[in-house]
Amino acid sequence: MKNIDLNCDMGESFGAWAMGMDGEVIRHVTSANIACGFHAGDPRVMYKTVKLAKDHGVGVGAHPGYPDLVGFGRRNLGCTPDEVRDDVAYQIGAMKAFCSIHRVPLQHVKPHGSLYNMSVGNEPMIRAIVEAIAGVDRSVIYLALGGDQQPLVARIAKEAGIRVAFEAFPDRAYTPEGKLAPRSLPGAVIKDPKTAAERALRMANEGKIVATDGSVLEMRIDTICVHGDNPSAVELVRNIRSAIEAEGISVVPMGSFI
Repeated sequence: MKNIDLNCDMGESFGAWAMGMDGEVIRHVTSANIACGFHAGDPRVMYKTVKLAKDHGVGVGAHPGYPDLVGFGRRNLGCTPDEVRDDVAYQIGAMKAFCSIHRVPLQHVKPHGSLYNMSVGNEPMIRAIVEAIAGVDRSVIYLALGGDQQPLVARIAKEAGIRVAFEAFPDRAYTPEGKLAPRSLPGAVIKDPKTAAERALRMANEGKIVATDGSVLEMRIDTICVHGDNPSAVELVRNIRSAIEAEGISVVPMGSFI
C-alpha cells in the first residue's frame, strides 16, 4: 500500500493570543510542525501542543523560524548561515526538551516562513539547517519543499547522515519554477476545500502539481501540508484525508516510512 503523510503547522498561539484550530485539525493529520518560540509559540504552548500530538498519535516536528515574533517569521532577516545554524539548533533543542517531558520522539524538523522560503535551492542555508539537525540528533528527518531543489537537499542530507522528506501544498499556488507563489498575489492561498482535495489527491497519486500558468510539475512528494490558520482548515484537511484514503492510500506519520 502506498503511504503519504499529512502535516500541519501548529502551536502558533502566544500567551493570551490564540491562533489556528489545533484541537480540531489534529484529528485529521499525522504530523505536527510545532512552533519553537522564535516566530510564534511559547513554552506553555509548546508543552500543550506536544501533549496534544502525543494524545492523537501524531508525529512531533520542530518548526523553527527567524527570531521575528512581530512579523510572524515571514520577513527575511538576512541572517548568515552560521546564525541560521545556531538559531535552528537552539529551537530543535527546546522542542526536544518537551518531547522528553512527554516521552515521545522528535520526528522531524521543518523550517518556517521566510526561513523556509529563503532556504529553497540555497546551498549555504540548506547546509546550515542540515548541520543543525545532524548536530542535535541524526535520527530526525529534515522536511523540505519538493521540486527542483530535491537532488541538492537529498545530497546534503545524505552527506550529513540524516533522512529527508519532501512536501507539497494543496492549499498554496505554485509558480512555474516550482516555488510557492507569494501570499501577496491573488489566489496564492487556496481556500476551497474541494479544489484543495483534488490537488492533494493528484499529489499523493501521481506526484504532480498544476502551476499558476497551467504547466504540470512533477516531484517526489512524501507529505502533504495544510495550514491550520486557513479559515477553512478543518473542512479542508478532513476532505483531503478522506479523498486520499478513498483511493486506498495509507495516511501515516512520515517517520514510519521515510
